[in-house]
Amino acid sequence: MADDFSQIWVGEDKIGLRGLKEAIEEIAQSHAGRTDVEIQDALLERLSEKNYIASCARKEYADAFLREFRKFLGQPYEEALGTSLRIVVLGPGCSQCNRLEQTVKQALTEMSLPASVEHVTDITEIAKYGGRKNPGSNG
Repeated sequence: MADDFSQIWVGEDKIGLRGLKEAIEEIAQSHAGRTDVEIQDALLERLSEKNYIASCARKEYADAFLREFRKFLGQPYEEALGTSLRIVVLGPGCSQCNRLEQTVKQALTEMSLPASVEHVTDITEIAKYGGRKNPGSNG
């Protein structure tokens, strides 16, 4: 899969990975009934081939991979918890949503509030948040 690029939360950082979906699909078939540790080890081994994973961060990556694996299977999982606030601006990249993103960043700076601000512009990703229409639309 040449376009298999995903972003996931590893600790407090959003990390881009190549081959995550493909690896999860294969591990789901080959490791059915295995322990969490075996699944984590298999995903770490597989994903280390295409992505740099620092040895000091392997535990955080393993936890994140297991979370994504469980999401894929529709199993219960513990959501990634960061110590800072996470704000997601949903919008196609128009002037209004770009201005909103900048206003949010400015407000966070003025309040000295640690937070991550992400602007999701892909319509498919926006749909995953469950929004039906944007505030600027009529109707």
